[in-house]
Amino acid sequence: MGTNYKDQMWCDVVDMDACHLLLGRPWQYDRKVYHDGFKNTYSFVFHEKKIVLLPSKPSEKIKAHSDTTNLLSYAKFELEIKEVETVYVLMGKETQADMEVPSAAAPLISEFADVFPEELPEGLPPLRDIQHHIDLEPGAMLPNKPHYRMSPTEHEELRRQVEELQSKGHIRESLSPCAVPALLIPKKDGTWRMCVDSRAINKITVRYRFPIPRLDDLLDQLSGAHEFTKLDLKSGYHQIRIRPGDEWKTAFKTREGLYEWLVMPFGLSNASSTFMRVMNQALRPFIGKFVVVYFDDILIYSANPELHLQHIREVLCVLRREKFVAAAKKCVFMTPKVLFLGYVISGEGLQVDESKIEAVRQWPQPKTITEVWSFHGLASFYRRFIPHFSSIMAPVTECMKGVKFQWTTEAEEGFQQIKEKLTTAPILVLPDFSQPFELHSDASKVGIGAVLSQGGKPVAYFSEKLSGSRVRYSTYDIELYAVVQAVKHWRHYLFHREFILYTDHDSLRHLHSQEKISSRHASWSAYLQQFTFVLKHKAGVTNRVADALSRRVNLLSTMVVQVPGFNSFRELYDSDPHFSEIMVAVREKKNS
Repeated sequence: MGTNYKDQMWCDVVDMDACHLLLGRPWQYDRKVYHDGFKNTYSFVFHEKKIVLLPSKPSEKIKAHSDTTNLLSYAKFELEIKEVETVYVLMGKETQADMEVPSAAAPLISEFADVFPEELPEGLPPLRDIQHHIDLEPGAMLPNKPHYRMSPTEHEELRRQVEELQSKGHIRESLSPCAVPALLIPKKDGTWRMCVDSRAINKITVRYRFPIPRLDDLLDQLSGAHEFTKLDLKSGYHQIRIRPGDEWKTAFKTREGLYEWLVMPFGLSNASSTFMRVMNQALRPFIGKFVVVYFDDILIYSANPELHLQHIREVLCVLRREKFVAAAKKCVFMTPKVLFLGYVISGEGLQVDESKIEAVRQWPQPKTITEVWSFHGLASFYRRFIPHFSSIMAPVTECMKGVKFQWTTEAEEGFQQIKEKLTTAPILVLPDFSQPFELHSDASKVGIGAVLSQGGKPVAYFSEKLSGSRVRYSTYDIELYAVVQAVKHWRHYLFHREFILYTDHDSLRHLHSQEKISSRHASWSAYLQQFTFVLKHKAGVTNRVADALSRRVNLLSTMVVQVPGFNSFRELYDSDPHFSEIMVAVREKKNS
């Protein structure tokens, strides 16, 4: 660069080997800049002075690479260009060696190297039993939408991706009578994904009814697993063919022309159903035994490493047979803890994703109803980790109603409380269907709550905000309603199984012994009779009003009898006036 020149620039830092500094179009075009392509210089007027930006001198480049012996220096490279007609330059590129693979799994990954290629194979994927069908409604008018206007940079990126897809054989030029526009969607890594705005064609497409798996059902299958491997297919949609004869229905426009897909693109109606059908057909012998599939994410789980290696081999054999390829960089092998569908899964149980916790911790106070909706959506995804979620969230939910936004003091308290509870969320154990469940219910005038547990460890939390006529229920009705709703919510866990139901309302123990009950109680009682459970009153809570001293006396009386060595512990606190007063009361109670 030229000397004696100072300026301010806003740059995006990226990894690249092209040069030290890349001046983009906004910098070039926000001033009168002259670019000499032959000399590779930029000249412009800055503060009434002419500035000329020059490329680095050869000596500078030689000095920059003096510490690296394996790189071709600038001077030698220039000499090769002058003396040799054809010059071959070896560029460094990230390879599969950068993928973290445990030593136990390394031989297996090497054996199935064809399942983990760096790029998708050239040409079309095989024509499997299931292709993507596009059945249009009879008599529907075919859409013909214009292409979107884009910036020159976006047009260039779209053109590059179209040419790349065409070279791979995934798309071809089209003469279709219908067309929809293409667009670019930013990805997490800063690159762009080309998508097609297929809303117009989706409106006239007959829908499939293939079920998408429920997240809760997938997680329930992982109980007892301690070894995990996650496989992520590379551009999974592009590994499925369009049914021959339906290609013209996928036509899309760009500024350069009209193209149609030969493989399944993003954005089409029924694409997710087609993908799940293909994956279920391929991995059906393993699903529910040691494999969980959610679109292009394949999770292999096992109880021990030896069995896990066998399971990985069986899955990779299927992927090789069906000619599926995986993205090596996104795969995780033989780990005790894995991030899957927004949860951290391990042998200990279920945890919230650390990145989501950090997002919640730094979430600013909402200023609009839309921002409240965004926070409510993220918090609701992890509501199973928060006891009495609905009651705490009730003031925040009220702010989403109406047209005018108003953030109240109660909403701020609930907002901060939810953030605190999410950032300190407990580990939830995965359900073990060979062990009995414990159901604890509770209720207040704001909402009801319950926790499902096993062995004293929580499996999930449930909560519901009271509204309408339920707000006027009596205490007995609210407590009974909490029990019924909790049993309904976890019916799939509790039906045809014995469980223990704990409640802090003593009157519920007499539910089945009442001679006369209302119609509401009768319907609730009839529903609960389908289940086999033992109703227990929570220990430490009674109907009489007990003061703090009497509660401590009862507690210490129990500890004297049931805790070995408690007497020696008691002698250490005889000098404490409050503790000694309580122990005197304990002795009196024991003597009486």
